[in-house]
Amino acid sequence: MTSSRRAGDEATPELVYVDNENITDPRANLAIEEYVLRYFDPRYTYVLFYVNEPSLIIGRNQDTVDVINLPYVLDRRIHVIRRLSGGGTVYHDAGNLNFSFITDYRPDRLNNFRFFTEPVVRVLQSMGVAAQLQGRNDLVVNGRKISGNAQFATGRRMFSHGTLLFNSDLEEFVHALRIKHDKIQSKGHQSVRDRVANIAEYAEREVDVPTLREKLLEGIFAETGIRRYRLSAQDWSGVREIVEQRYGRAEWNFGAQPRFNQQRAKRFAFGEIDARLEVRKGHIEQVRLLGDYLDAEGARRIERALHGVVYDPEVLQKALRGLDWRTSFPGLFANDLLGLLTP
Repeated sequence: MTSSRRAGDEATPELVYVDNENITDPRANLAIEEYVLRYFDPRYTYVLFYVNEPSLIIGRNQDTVDVINLPYVLDRRIHVIRRLSGGGTVYHDAGNLNFSFITDYRPDRLNNFRFFTEPVVRVLQSMGVAAQLQGRNDLVVNGRKISGNAQFATGRRMFSHGTLLFNSDLEEFVHALRIKHDKIQSKGHQSVRDRVANIAEYAEREVDVPTLREKLLEGIFAETGIRRYRLSAQDWSGVREIVEQRYGRAEWNFGAQPRFNQQRAKRFAFGEIDARLEVRKGHIEQVRLLGDYLDAEGARRIERALHGVVYDPEVLQKALRGLDWRTSFPGLFANDLLGLLTP
């Protein structure tokens, strides 16, 4: 993307809306987002909206087969695509509008979901929808979730993206996922339908998804007017290459399944940790910490520290000493982690 504007002309990067030309293939839309992140002019902040065909979008750190109802998904021909960001699995269909803000990485923006959702909340409230940010990354109305958000950063650039359940088929969502009993218990025995809502249930006037998108664009670009960018032939070629290399590959979407002979899972206040270890001759040969956590760095530190060590509680305790895993597992104590990893 090119522009005559010189870098440094403005302290705040100018906003640009990237038009995806109403593409509904989730592989293409995630590839557009990644292409903009990696290759577009970093002098700008980009806004992307897209609607997908029925899809399960898997969190980066999840085991796909473990979280989806595979027979149902295959029968209903629901796309299964892994995204770059962490967090849990979300369901997309024609009643769900997705948004993404792609901008410079800054430490004060990472995990700052209020910064990125504030303009969305403002527009929803103008429609009579009493939306607010709850917890770290959910938008809710009357305690019911209407939007989940996640982030991904390269070190130089980042995106913060989220769903907006407008009139999504929530029953299809329930059938397509494998909902674990301990997760239901952690939510106070509420069903998914009790915890999740569509925006259309609360809007003062009857609108549709395209209208919602236009209202959001008008609100986000209220001060400057909408600056729209349409992808060039060269851009589309780059997008297709990312689809071929990542989102169109089963190896990415389902992941290679290394051997593990130990598996233990437990749900904590921040989410689930699913620990999988391959222990041979008393040593940990492989370890993976899966789950619906948002940031993988803390989990990767633990995995690196445990690789090759003797599978003994005292040795594990020494290997974990001094590690900072708060980005992945806030509030997790060392004893709780050891209790999960050892018999």
